[in-house]
Amino acid sequence: MTTEKIKFGTDGWRAIIAKEYTVYNVGRVSKGLADWLLPQHKNPVVVVGHDCRFGGKMFAEAAASVLCANGVKVLLADGFVSTPMISLGVLKMNAHQGVVITASHNPPSYNGYKLKGAHGGPSSPKDIAAVENCIPDEVDMPEQSLAYWEEKGLLEYIALEEMYNNYLKDKFDFDALSKSPFKIAYDAMYGAGQNTVRKLLPGAVLVHCEDNPGFKGQAPEPLHKNLTELANMMATTPELKIGLATDGDADRIGLYDEDGHFVDAHNILLLLIHYLHKYKGMTGKVVIAFSVTDRVKRLCDHYGLEVEVTKIGFKYISEIMVHEDVLVGGEESGGIAVKGHIPERDGIYDGLALYEFMTTTGKTLKELCEEVYDIVGRFVYDRHDLRIDNDKKNAIITKAAEGGYTQFGKYTFSRTESIDGVKYHLDNGGWVMLRASGTEPLLRVYAEGNSTEETADILKDVKATIL
Repeated sequence: MTTEKIKFGTDGWRAIIAKEYTVYNVGRVSKGLADWLLPQHKNPVVVVGHDCRFGGKMFAEAAASVLCANGVKVLLADGFVSTPMISLGVLKMNAHQGVVITASHNPPSYNGYKLKGAHGGPSSPKDIAAVENCIPDEVDMPEQSLAYWEEKGLLEYIALEEMYNNYLKDKFDFDALSKSPFKIAYDAMYGAGQNTVRKLLPGAVLVHCEDNPGFKGQAPEPLHKNLTELANMMATTPELKIGLATDGDADRIGLYDEDGHFVDAHNILLLLIHYLHKYKGMTGKVVIAFSVTDRVKRLCDHYGLEVEVTKIGFKYISEIMVHEDVLVGGEESGGIAVKGHIPERDGIYDGLALYEFMTTTGKTLKELCEEVYDIVGRFVYDRHDLRIDNDKKNAIITKAAEGGYTQFGKYTFSRTESIDGVKYHLDNGGWVMLRASGTEPLLRVYAEGNSTEETADILKDVKATIL
């Protein structure tokens, strides 16, 4: 039987549970990690944890067992944790690496394996590639219990959630937030952020903050189409003024204003830049992924801030944040990091920062968005994920890369970019982008227009052209 090569995508290795994602394959990846760490460190230490996804505890314990059996000390999270909790734990505990058993926002049939570096953020692309190259075809799965490794001093349990919550208490004035004139609702999407918000914001209205490893059959991605209950609650409950949602491992964010209108990651990036620079006097470079709106560049031009554009994948942004002074770094998908925190996406931290923005200014989220629009103009963004077979997906991407598309229906363009996927700058001032998913059989079609109707029409014409 041929052993499948395990490949890390944009953000970790992900696969379907009980198909490619098995205890044995988790063991293979963990053996590769151990083999990469051991030549570099005399006594390597790895923080390991899992989110709320099906099988998380079992897979985390399998990873821990293999690491321990190969002479790597493991600090194992006690209970489910978010990805930012692991990253913070690696930094605080002076560990050499972190492992998160999570498939983030993927459908419930998936699980995954994320690597976190000693700096408290995603491992660098170079290090991830090196670990990937160390993954063996076969692995000896240890038979010893976790208690055995604990007795040997190679396993220690760690209260990462408590560590993270205490860290947040030092960063935000929760007494002031608890007295905020703006009541908050929070949708954990059955994910790993649920306990933190319950404990730190006891007055919040909680949605999907209970244990459901299958996420009720829905991918825990904070997009409007997946958040209808929160959207309806915001639209029909006058006392609620901000709705926060985070994904399965709580590193991505989505927001709703008081009218139940979705505030996407592009707007959240703009709001955070606006708040941190104009209101808090902070400076630094802004780093954005290729799929982020160009309105960020417009806002940064207004404030005299430098902008750098990266390939898609937060690991590219994090690597810059480790070595340079970065104010805000973020992706279209809702993964955003800010200065003063770890170089890691963190939906709860970002949500608290914007809740603080509202509370200290006395302005609603809608009013704060209007401040940004006064500078960059109004825009509407949307993304359609087309589930198509890999041959068709690859054919479309190849044609795009070779300049095979000259216009999309009535929408013409005169400039393209190809940092990661292909981005078409439309003559109407909007843009379109085509990119294949790195973890699923999906073709992502991104579009921005000047109105909801125009953006929908752009997407319609693009799909008619490429399919």
